[in-house]
Amino acid sequence: MKIALGVEYLGTNFYGWQIQKPGLRTVQDVVESALSLVANHPVRVFCCGRTDSGVHAKEQVIHFETDSNRSDEAWLFGGNVNLPSDVNFTWAKEVNDDFHARFNAYARSYEYKIHNHPVRSSLKASYYLWEPRSLNIDEMRKAANFLIGEHDFSCFKGRLCQAKSPVKTVEYLDIIESDDNLIVKIKANAFLHHMVRNIVGTLLKIGRGEKDAEWMLSVLESKDRREAGPTAEPQGLYFIKAYYQNL
Repeated sequence: MKIALGVEYLGTNFYGWQIQKPGLRTVQDVVESALSLVANHPVRVFCCGRTDSGVHAKEQVIHFETDSNRSDEAWLFGGNVNLPSDVNFTWAKEVNDDFHARFNAYARSYEYKIHNHPVRSSLKASYYLWEPRSLNIDEMRKAANFLIGEHDFSCFKGRLCQAKSPVKTVEYLDIIESDDNLIVKIKANAFLHHMVRNIVGTLLKIGRGEKDAEWMLSVLESKDRREAGPTAEPQGLYFIKAYYQNL
């Protein structure tokens, strides 16, 4: 049978999602170890979208195959018993044999959280980007609107990106204000490596007044990563949700 699960984690103390060399703590490693104990055999999981070191997830989606007959509750609660406190399964469900956590997702959404205040916060240090300077939110929103729709996002592509095409479709890109916090919300059919963090880094240059909103258009049209802003730090980024037709 094939089992899908939702995974929530704080990425602060992980070297990203994907298993790497021995000694580096990754989310995939601890998740596979927990599920292997429940299944009573080694488990290999596949995820919707790999996250980098320090990046968090509200509902990462994974799947794996097993011959062990367990209830959904057993996978959920049995798995959680064997997980560390900074990772947990939020749901578990048996799925059709043709389901694939990565290839069946038709869209994904992320959030990037910014603490916009002159004084840093110790409580938010691992979960937000701290931006002490005043930001022009209206200009940032104007620039963000240029990115909605189908575009070649090569200018926001990380150098390690393995995507077959840089053309993606952004459904929405919103900037929400709440007290001294900003949340950049974005949904697209797919994302390039570092795409969200590079977009945020570019929006911040506009928000600080270093560039105007129309600069975003020239960056997009350049298709050149060197023309965009710096990559925003990882701790503000959250993988929020993957979208499927039948899940």
